[in-house]
Amino acid sequence: MLSKALLRLGASAARHPWRVIAAWLIATTLAVLAAVAFGGRTADSMTAPGLDSQRAAELIERAGTGQEGMTAQVVVTPLDGGATFFDDDGARTALTRLQAEVKRLPHVLGTSDPAGALDTGRDTAVRGGLVSADGRIAVVRVQYPDQSRLSAEDLDALVDLGDRLRAELPLRIEMGGNLFYAFSDPDGGASELIGLLAAAAILFLAFGSLVAAALPIGMAVFGLTIGVATMTVLAGVTEVPTFAPVLGSMVGLGVGIDYALFVLARHREYLARGLDPQAAAGRAVATAGRPVVFAGGTVVVSILGLAVANVPFMTVGGVAVSIVVLTMVLASVTLLPAFLGAAGPRLARAGRIGRALQTRRPGRLARRRDPAAGAAGWRRWIGHVSRHPVPYAVGAAGLLLTATLPVLGLRVGLPDDGSLPQSRTERRAYDLVAEGFGPGTNGPLVIAADPSGDRGVVDRLVTTVAADPGIASVAPTHIDRATGIATLVVFPTTSPQDKATADTITRLRTDVLPTAIGHGPARAHIGGAAASLSDVGQRTSQRLPVLVATVLAMSFLLLMLVFRSILVPLKAVLLNLLSIGAAYGIMVAVFQWGWGGALIGLEATVPIVSFIPMFLFAILFGLSMDYEVFLLSRVREEYLRTGDNDTAIVEGVSRTARIITSAALIMVAVFLSFAVANDPSTKMFGLGLATAIFIDATVVRMVLVPATMTLLGRANWWLPKWLDRMLPRGPVGIDDTDTESTGEAPRPRLVDR
Repeated sequence: MLSKALLRLGASAARHPWRVIAAWLIATTLAVLAAVAFGGRTADSMTAPGLDSQRAAELIERAGTGQEGMTAQVVVTPLDGGATFFDDDGARTALTRLQAEVKRLPHVLGTSDPAGALDTGRDTAVRGGLVSADGRIAVVRVQYPDQSRLSAEDLDALVDLGDRLRAELPLRIEMGGNLFYAFSDPDGGASELIGLLAAAAILFLAFGSLVAAALPIGMAVFGLTIGVATMTVLAGVTEVPTFAPVLGSMVGLGVGIDYALFVLARHREYLARGLDPQAAAGRAVATAGRPVVFAGGTVVVSILGLAVANVPFMTVGGVAVSIVVLTMVLASVTLLPAFLGAAGPRLARAGRIGRALQTRRPGRLARRRDPAAGAAGWRRWIGHVSRHPVPYAVGAAGLLLTATLPVLGLRVGLPDDGSLPQSRTERRAYDLVAEGFGPGTNGPLVIAADPSGDRGVVDRLVTTVAADPGIASVAPTHIDRATGIATLVVFPTTSPQDKATADTITRLRTDVLPTAIGHGPARAHIGGAAASLSDVGQRTSQRLPVLVATVLAMSFLLLMLVFRSILVPLKAVLLNLLSIGAAYGIMVAVFQWGWGGALIGLEATVPIVSFIPMFLFAILFGLSMDYEVFLLSRVREEYLRTGDNDTAIVEGVSRTARIITSAALIMVAVFLSFAVANDPSTKMFGLGLATAIFIDATVVRMVLVPATMTLLGRANWWLPKWLDRMLPRGPVGIDDTDTESTGEAPRPRLVDR
């Protein structure tokens, strides 16, 4: 049985704490050394097999034009506000030098030459999109090879060159392009520290002891270090997206501290009953550790379900985050009991500072010492909800459904550089390009066409594409002599994140290109960053229902195995959907409608990042199961002990309420610390996770769960006899709650005889 195995594991770790701690220190050191020796840098590759943009990239690669690679752009304007590149020889000379130095950078295949175009003639420079019509803004477009041949060092070299030339040339120099998107460092660091400090404060308030507060933090730091180091090693083997370390830190800190909190709370209960620290640690791991293992496994399986999207970067990102979660689960049942054993009986009492605080608030002192008394307030609240289940169930469900309504206006896309803060050079370059050349210049489309012997198809493509109302201009066509493949760079009239741009791409594919090509053998595909991101967004939206159905079915089956019930897992699935839907709705209101966006530093409304709804669903459904399993495990224990459904609900929920709310506060604090980051994607992850966890731990767990379980009565634990015989009995079940873990003999399950 899982309980007995965890009991032995926890007790052994508590009896030999320094051996276990030393093993974790060695493992951490080896993981860090491996990351330094073999690790790679994260990179983003927004592609997926079978997409039209991917087919365009394959054609461009066949043609060998170099346009299939990464790009950057250096945007410049004279420091003298009145000067223009048309009439200022000094500015033009500086522009020539800048272009030449950029061209000499490693791996640069070529650059545009706005100064050379000006020497040819003003009209040439303007028509080529190299110098703005007023002569104040010039763009040096930089072409790199495919991302697989590049690294973050190429981005660093470009940025360092810009820093040096800013001090030497009379030019304002800003930079952007997908090279920055692919290799910029993930937005985290300070957010992780803020989250840890907030978690430490909440833990201290919950336990009144610095030692008790420090143990979950220490365990989380160990687990996070190993998890992120392993993720770095994985990045040396395959492309790990840049958001993975940030998301891994968010989820890892949240679940790690939560899991430790669950085990630590049980450990202190057993210490209060008079058990020695080693026995208390073993039993804490046997009881609270079982839901931790199950909940962590659910998180991992849910995240790995992202593979159904068939988008490689999402699959790899899910694997990377799962590594962090698995590490936290392992730490919770090995490293934490070692810490508990090393701390000894000190965890049974508050520290000096905690005692001083309690002395000032004597009314709380008794509650600190007596867990049952500490749950009295929650017992009164849960009893009140249980006596009035209908109004509370209807009211809470109505509130969540109202919060879900904005989802009807959900629009996926990818925020462009215009959504970044003004402190970022990418945002300043974006604004300069939009000012000088129009917003669509920031997101050009690349049409790749294989004429297949139809000589007139390229001319027809140019004519029909240029006539589309969503296209501002078409750059000169490049035709590869060897393959005959033509590439057209076209500039939309709207910005990359604008819905009209996605509509233009769809219209070109469904109407314009087929009209130009006709029924012959020629073919054409639309690529470029904007098209790739649009395609990925459409694929994730199409596959989201598949993921939802898969995760729901899997969660239902696992919960049915654990609780030997039909209605408990069905209720859990429906309530989890409500809390996640409400979180989606709040995200739409904040990011798309701008409600309260200034509070998290959002400077402009943006679409929801295409892959975030799918990621959030997988993560949130797994995380919500943490609280579901932890709470229902305690309710189930009480039901097996008393056989009374109402008593089990009140006692089980009230005894876990303080821990769940403390754990939720920690998660919310950790996630909100990331919601104020610079990158909009990080903001969305942080706010979405924080909102969902807050709703789940308050409205769902403390109102809807007791109300609905009261309404269902003994039917909560109903299981048809034939199904009970079919379901396997094994390590996942909660019916192994025995005298070793609770001190009480279990009562029979309620099944349909």
